[in-house]
Amino acid sequence: MTQEDLAVKTDVSTRTIQRIENDEVDARAYTLQNIATALEIDFAVLNAFNYRVPEKEHQEYSNKHIWLPLLHLSGLFNLLIPPLIIWLIKREKINEIQQHGIAVLNFQLSMLLYQVICGLFLMLLIHDMAFVPFITMVLLILFSLGSVLVNTLKVFNGQPYKYSFSINILKSN
Repeated sequence: MTQEDLAVKTDVSTRTIQRIENDEVDARAYTLQNIATALEIDFAVLNAFNYRVPEKEHQEYSNKHIWLPLLHLSGLFNLLIPPLIIWLIKREKINEIQQHGIAVLNFQLSMLLYQVICGLFLMLLIHDMAFVPFITMVLLILFSLGSVLVNTLKVFNGQPYKYSFSINILKSN
């Protein structure tokens, strides 16, 4: 991967990547976390080479390491209120919470929409083959639970997450 590619993936300037690589600057914990995510390696590997991590940045990483997975896990039962509360409380303290919150809420809204559609079909077809929408609804719930758990683990381990079949209802700035 070139320095330019890494800069694009991390939203860090190419010059900053060069300075970090040449050991001209001590990278911030947030920058190292972005680089680790882009390179798909553990944050601790990069942080081991960064000798002076300011306490504030270390605290920001610790907060992010706890709250971002918790935000994803809050979507477990398809309730919109828990992720909104986490987002409102932590939006000023954690840089990536906006992006993660929108992804979680879009997934929850999408699953809710799909379940309502299945419910409507269930009501319309109550006499004929009602088991098809019912089975589909059960499968949607199981898929939703599985997606939330898998993505929570990915975020906890600093890996990229993806919510399949999510409709972009809410947009990020």
